[in-house]
Formats: sequence, C-alpha cells, structure tokens
Amino acid sequence: MMAIKIAKVSIENIDDAEGVDSVMTALKNITGVTAIELDPATSTALIRYDDTDTTIHAFTAAISMVDYVTQPYPIDAPQNPRYH
Repeated sequence: MMAIKIAKVSIENIDDAEGVDSVMTALKNITGVTAIELDPATSTALIRYDDTDTTIHAFTAAISMVDYVTQPYPIDAPQNPRYH
C-alpha cells in the first residue's frame, strides 16, 4: 500500500536560478516523487513522495550532488560568498 509523505529539505546553499533548476530537475527525476514545492523565502523545498518508492535519503543525496556542482569549493574557502 502506498503512503504519500511530505519531506522538507533545506536548499540554502543554492543561491542562483541555475542551481535551483538543477535541484528541481534532480528531485523530479527521483522515482516516487509526486510534487515539489519550492519556498525561496525559507530556502526549503517541500517534496511530496510515495514512501514505497523512495526515501528522504535519495533527496538529500540528489541535492548534495547538485550543491557540489553549483559550489565546487570547500564551504570554508575564502572564495565562498557565504564565508564570514
């Protein structure tokens, strides 16, 4: 029996439209994902999914893959715009 669940994932490291598009595409390509709602105000995405087909681990993996692509330098590197 399928159960639709909603997961909330943080996408705060992605600050350009291209990165957001990449994340949306990556998430939509996961089997079991039925809907994605992006909330730019809180830097989160709400993912509606069938928990018999996928898990939240698939989402975090997909996002970190994209995040790695959009920011290919270490988080504490001086060239990171979010580095303080």
